[in-house]
Amino acid sequence: MQIQIKGRNVPVTDEIRMHAERRLTKVSRQVSDLARLEIELFKEPNPRVADSQVAECTLYLKGVTLRAHDASPEMLHSLNLVVDELARQVKRHRDKLRHRRDRPAKLVQPAVVAQMAPSGLSVPSL
Repeated sequence: MQIQIKGRNVPVTDEIRMHAERRLTKVSRQVSDLARLEIELFKEPNPRVADSQVAECTLYLKGVTLRAHDASPEMLHSLNLVVDELARQVKRHRDKLRHRRDRPAKLVQPAVVAQMAPSGLSVPSL
């Protein structure tokens, strides 16, 4: 997984980078190597907002884009929250794909029904 971390008027330190990569190891094992993750960090300019440190993640997968957004008083805590939310979304997406793949096909095919019917009777279409 390719990770890109951007800071909007916030410096992205090595500590934040290493923390994000360490927290995202679980997610990176569940997605393709071609997946692209963009993390955007910024500070809310309004001083009355208590949860001013904001983290947003956008994960681009094949056919779907997952987004997560969280805020808290500390940047690392915001990052932890957004990674947890993204991990939950990835797990749900993988379960949906697995459920579609494992769904049983129709038990009786229309061609088989037509062969089994007596020659004089009509078979209703499915």
